[in-house]
Amino acid sequence: MATSTAAEAAAAPPPRHSCAKLSVAVEDPKAADAGGGAVFVKATWRPTRFSLAVTDGAGAWVAEASDAEVRLRAEQWDQPVGDYLALAERYLAFQQPSSTYSFHDAGNGNRRLSWTFEKQGTKLEWRWKLQPSPNTQQTIAEILDFLMDANIRLSEEVVRKTQSFDKLKQESEKCLQQSERLNIEKADFEQATFSKFVAVLNSKKAKLRQLKEKLVELESTDKAPKEEEDNSTDKTELFEGESDKDASVNDEPSDTGGGDLHSSPENCSHLQRGEV
Repeated sequence: MATSTAAEAAAAPPPRHSCAKLSVAVEDPKAADAGGGAVFVKATWRPTRFSLAVTDGAGAWVAEASDAEVRLRAEQWDQPVGDYLALAERYLAFQQPSSTYSFHDAGNGNRRLSWTFEKQGTKLEWRWKLQPSPNTQQTIAEILDFLMDANIRLSEEVVRKTQSFDKLKQESEKCLQQSERLNIEKADFEQATFSKFVAVLNSKKAKLRQLKEKLVELESTDKAPKEEEDNSTDKTELFEGESDKDASVNDEPSDTGGGDLHSSPENCSHLQRGEV
């Protein structure tokens, strides 16, 4: 049996601790004027039970909620034990603005800590009775030690967060400067590239313009010799036509018959005389 209990204790999660300053209603208005309307509540939360230590600066009170008491309260509220403890921790670890807290005398030196909450539109109240601490100074010292340790941890966390924030801020500023520098370099590169592109484009345009002009000159040069050749060919054909016509006229036979087409009148007279 002892072995089973030790194994369960080893398997159970470690307890959680909380300490909250709660503004509470007081019975004596003069105490409230003197700043007595606040108490410090230190709680230790376990899976099935919890314990409380409360001080108003002058006295100290404690309460130990056993497993049986927690289970009985949870059954009265129709809640599982885990839900009951979670709701209690929510209202005792941090003051809830919608809740009304009170810390009144319960007789024989006891005190009753109560707080209100709403469930399904109905305002309900929880109460826990606390007994005077067997060692008031020790209880107050434990609460103050817990608050001091928590304050130190928070201060260290704030310092770490601040340093981390400052480091991130410096890195972000460096990144911003680098981004601005890259944007400027990008703009300069684009401008230089665009200028080179425009220069190359203009050069290509000028080259194309020169080639076009040269092409036009070549076309006009080729056209002139062709026209001259055409004109000379027409004249030659006309001259040859006239020569053919003259030749045809000279080739016609004479009325005297065949013979030498080129015979002179003298020859003709010899023939009339009968000379051979």
